[in-house]
Amino acid sequence: MNAREVALQVVRDVFVPGGGPERGAQEALDYRAQKAHLEPRVRAFATELAYGAIKMRRALDWYLEPFIGERKAGLPPAIREILRLAIYELVYTRADTHATVFEFVNLAKRHGHRGVGNLVNAVLRTFLRERPLDPARELFESEDDYFGTRYSLPTWLVRQWRAVFGERTEAICAAVNDPAQTAVTVNTMRTTLKAVSAQFEASGITSSPSAFVPESLLVDRAATVLSLESKAGASWWLQSESSAMPVEILHPQPEETILDVCSGRGNKALQIGARMAGEGTLLCLERDQRKATVLQARLEAAGVMAGTIVGDATQPAAPAGARFDRILLDAPCSGTGVIGRHPEARWKKQPGDGERLALTQRAMLEALVPSLHEGGAIVYAVCSADRRETIEVVEWFIGRANVERGLIPAAFEPFITEEGDVLVPPGLNGRDGFFVARLERR
Repeated sequence: MNAREVALQVVRDVFVPGGGPERGAQEALDYRAQKAHLEPRVRAFATELAYGAIKMRRALDWYLEPFIGERKAGLPPAIREILRLAIYELVYTRADTHATVFEFVNLAKRHGHRGVGNLVNAVLRTFLRERPLDPARELFESEDDYFGTRYSLPTWLVRQWRAVFGERTEAICAAVNDPAQTAVTVNTMRTTLKAVSAQFEASGITSSPSAFVPESLLVDRAATVLSLESKAGASWWLQSESSAMPVEILHPQPEETILDVCSGRGNKALQIGARMAGEGTLLCLERDQRKATVLQARLEAAGVMAGTIVGDATQPAAPAGARFDRILLDAPCSGTGVIGRHPEARWKKQPGDGERLALTQRAMLEALVPSLHEGGAIVYAVCSADRRETIEVVEWFIGRANVERGLIPAAFEPFITEEGDVLVPPGLNGRDGFFVARLERR
């Protein structure tokens, strides 16, 4: 089985006709590539095709529209995906056009019949002969529709980013289609950044320290780093630079009592625990039992002493009477800040996600604040720039609880908003989009 066949399978796993069970792109790729026993070079090509065709779906349909027109309604779903993959390869890669057309026509014949193969051949050859220009502003009713088509994003998301980022919107739309930055967090109880950097260099990986998070290293060759993580012995783990920023803003100290809420698989909990160096108390709260099991195993492997509670953070879940010096709430959110890292995410999100999740975010903050010592800090973080989940939640909380904004480390000055929070734009310099607010109880 070749790369194009695997890419087609991945795309069809992500977009299942009739609303059947779907897989995420990464899960589908891992499954299909392993089943096909792809060698690394072929897997890399399959990944490029599948992820690219998933991300650029709207733009690909725009390119195809003049060449299939009314016929698209009668095309089998597999053939539509084959055409998208072929156009992606022809437009966005340095393709050998003859090989590309030949391979995808044969793929169409295997998933259809000779007539369908002839149709795909005609569409692709006409496309190459009449190669259309890229989307131009004058062809669209609004700039948001133009950006949405050119950079293959939902118009509602472009509009949301414009309301927050203004003239930086186009740069962000372009950037979320570029490769996401890869970073690791070093377990400073076990090793040093210098030692890990030397290990990476020996494997041909270039690394550099983050300007914002002391224990983060920015690295290249993401696939190689991923292959090494399981052998690292919890001396480091993959974690994006933006994801590590909330802990730097929390600034946990040894001998403090700290609550990590919505811990998930535990990247931030590990980061906090390493900073505490075994001195003090760390308690993790996670709703999903399966994630909590993984979390506890990772804490133990990393040498981090912490307790784990399975519970709902919208209700008081900490032990009765417990008080904390610092609380980190990495709240469930719409996740629009990380769509560049997950190819299918832009098509799975909905415009109303922010409004719906803001209710949960507010309930969590309200439930947590009684457990915070006076003078203590709660850091609220979401991987979203949606004002309903960011500034509006924070302003609501300030108006309802006895809290005020605290100081943000000076290193974050490039990301500090007028209100005094941190907002990292999605995509720019390969970073995930994140919002972080530090609130202190008076």
